[in-house]
Amino acid sequence: MTQPTPPRRRLDAALAHLATTYRGMTAHPDDGNCECHWGSAEELARLKTPDIELDPDLLRRTYSAGDWDFPAAMLRRILPQLARALVSGESERLASMDYAGRAFALGRGQQWPAEQSTAIREFLDAWWVVTLTDPDAEVPAHAVLATLVEASGVLDNWLGAWATTDSPVADQRLAEAFAEWDYDLLNDELPWSTWTLTDDDKEVLRAALTAWLLRNAPARLQRIGADPQMLHRIRLLGLTGPARWDDPHWPSPAY
Repeated sequence: MTQPTPPRRRLDAALAHLATTYRGMTAHPDDGNCECHWGSAEELARLKTPDIELDPDLLRRTYSAGDWDFPAAMLRRILPQLARALVSGESERLASMDYAGRAFALGRGQQWPAEQSTAIREFLDAWWVVTLTDPDAEVPAHAVLATLVEASGVLDNWLGAWATTDSPVADQRLAEAFAEWDYDLLNDELPWSTWTLTDDDKEVLRAALTAWLLRNAPARLQRIGADPQMLHRIRLLGLTGPARWDDPHWPSPAY
């Protein structure tokens, strides 16, 4: 039997800590939602009962709904199960990951009591380490990063961890992520959806991601033998206006 790696053991411990920290939590007794669009009264009652496992569809509808009156209590109720679904890739299969990130953002977990906020932070950190180091990580790095940014409200911490993770797996994750991002970035757009940020905030993130890629991506992508066209697209990020789209390597007409 294969023994879990240290990052996996850390993630398992973080998930266990979440389960312990949030045991007994329930949705706010006065919270509710539309039976026509969200679900039944019986399903809502399950959310107001502690420690009952939710079926995957009820979990998805709960974290996807952005109109709870008491989002912090709702997030506390579903957090241990939601974290497991994120790590396993179940959330990615059932719904867009950005809904999960929004649930964290609306719940404002960074402002919760220290024991609770620390448990969330350790889970997010441990999940990111596994994403960058484990070839069998279930969710692509670009999807995890978007969720982490929405959940935490910051980008630099996650990019900093990526920059200091020196491994072929982390380099391959970078190639895979840029393949998802390049179209949006070359059109000066943030390459993931966000529910909670202003246009100015999104532009700050886009500029920071672009600058980080220009600093870090070329050497790492060359190291794993990435497609030269990908390296040219990275280079184009450092150009603006006609210098970018008149460059012989501008990937038109697809862009």
